[in-house]
This record gives sequence, structure tokens and C-alpha cells, in this order.
Amino acid sequence: MRRVSNVGLILFIAAILVAPATAVSQEIKDHPLISRYPGSQIAYLPKSSVKEFDEIALPVAPYQNGKIAKTERLEGKVSRLIYDNPKGRSTLEIFRNYQQALAKGGFQTLFTCSDTECGDASKGPLNESVPDFGYWCVASSIQCPEPMRYIAAKLSRSAGDVYAAVKVRSEQTYLVVVDVKPMQGGMVTVGAKEMAEDIGKSGHASIYGIYFDTNKSVIKPESKQAIEEIAKLLIAQPSLRLHVVGHTDNVGTLPSNMTLSKQRAEAVVGALVNEHRIVASRLIANGVGPLAPVASNAAEEGRAKNRRVELVAQ
Repeated sequence: MRRVSNVGLILFIAAILVAPATAVSQEIKDHPLISRYPGSQIAYLPKSSVKEFDEIALPVAPYQNGKIAKTERLEGKVSRLIYDNPKGRSTLEIFRNYQQALAKGGFQTLFTCSDTECGDASKGPLNESVPDFGYWCVASSIQCPEPMRYIAAKLSRSAGDVYAAVKVRSEQTYLVVVDVKPMQGGMVTVGAKEMAEDIGKSGHASIYGIYFDTNKSVIKPESKQAIEEIAKLLIAQPSLRLHVVGHTDNVGTLPSNMTLSKQRAEAVVGALVNEHRIVASRLIANGVGPLAPVASNAAEEGRAKNRRVELVAQ
């Protein structure tokens, strides 16, 4: 039996370990709107990914008192790309190229910072891990020997808004792009008949097919079918009167969620009255924000269940 030298065995094992990483990294492509800096390579890390529908809290303010002062909560197709920077290129050069590319592409800057502008080092740790962006460096240190640079920007377009954030530090560049869009609807449908049965049994029915942009109360076109089914219910039962109640998750402040939930309920009532000629006196709009959850808000699965409109018999 032929013996394998120690050197040969080590090289063989190394090849096995490296091959899957290379294969996986090659499967992840650049975002079509924002290319990588020339010479950069996608890092094989679990966070380099593209998900058709996910959520993200995009930093739009400095790191203060142990947390990012303000974030933009977004949902849609999320591309998380981590690049190894090419050798011999400064964080400033890489950052300026991304900054210019975003401006040329029509993006509006929401927030940008460099080094200590990104946070107050005297009131928190010099390096803190921020979801999707790794170390958030507010002073030079082991993790960030060069100043960290960051920009968050938004592209408004009829096909759907796009948000982009770029964080450049010594060895890597983090790029997050969110193509804002609603979750694919029509997967589970509830018709007028099912609504009537729920109201008859429990006095209320939960509606999940009505969509709004984050922190907005304008009903999205994808909600048409659900609104039509509510109208069918009211037309089929002329004596039925309903409370239309908006619900939110617990992300954000209580006052803002209370206001938002009522505004969304009012938007539903407005659609039923204006588009389907339902008598306005049959409907009362109100909102309870996050005060009546049906699931835990600790994870997105539960928060999605809590964001709903309920029809409650008067």
C-alpha cells in the first residue's frame, strides 16, 4: 500500500476545505444596480446572501449610547454582500467610488459619516457589532486601523424604492441593497365566506391581505383582492356593521404605532366607501397599535402575524 506524505495529505485536506467556500462565493452575484469596487472579492461568510423577502434595520444615524440612534426598518428583497478589499486601496478611495456611483445612479443620501462622525466613542464601546454591518467602528482600533466610512441612500422609482448602504473599513466593504416590495401575496386567501364564518363564530375576522409600505398608510395595489372580499361581505349582509381595526407590531414607539394603525384602518374604510360604495355609517375605523398581539414580537414570524386589519362586529 502506497503511503501518502504528510505534505500531500495536508494539501489534500486544504483543497477539500477551500473548494466549497469558493463554489458558494461564486453563486452570489453583484447587485445589478451597484457593482463591486474593481479587484474586490465576495467574502465567503454566512451573511453574504440574497433573500427574496426579508427585513432589515438600516442605520441612518450615528452610534450613540450603546446603539444606533435611528434606523430605517425595511422589507423586501435583501442583498447582503461582503467584499474583501483589494490590496493597496484606502478606505477613502473605495468609499468615494461608491459615493459617486450612488449619486450618479440617482440615489439620495440619507446619512453619511466617517470615523468619529459615525459615533461618540466616549459614550460607548469603540467597536460594537451591528447586525448586517459587522463592527461599527467609531475610533481607530485593532478591528479598524483605518477610519470607517458609511453611507445610506435611497432611490425613489415607480417600480419600487431601492435602499443601499455601504460600510467600508480596513479590509472589507459591506454592501446592503433592499429592493422594497411586499411579501408575495395570494399564498393564503380568505374570502367573504370565510370572513362571515369567523365573525359569526368569534365576532371578528383577521385580514392579512392588505399591504402598506413601512410606516405608511397608503394601501398598496396588491391589496385589491382583500378589499374586494370585504366589500362582498358587506354587500351580502346589508345589516352588518363593522369596526375596522388596525394592528401593528411593536417596532417603533407606542404613540406612532397607535396613530399609524388608525390611519391604516381609515384607509381601508375609505377604499370601501369610495371604491365600492359601502355606506360610511356602517364602518368605524380605529387602531390599537401593538396592544392586541396574536403572537410574540420577538421574531419576524410573530411580528408579521401581528401586523393585520381586523373586522369586528359592532
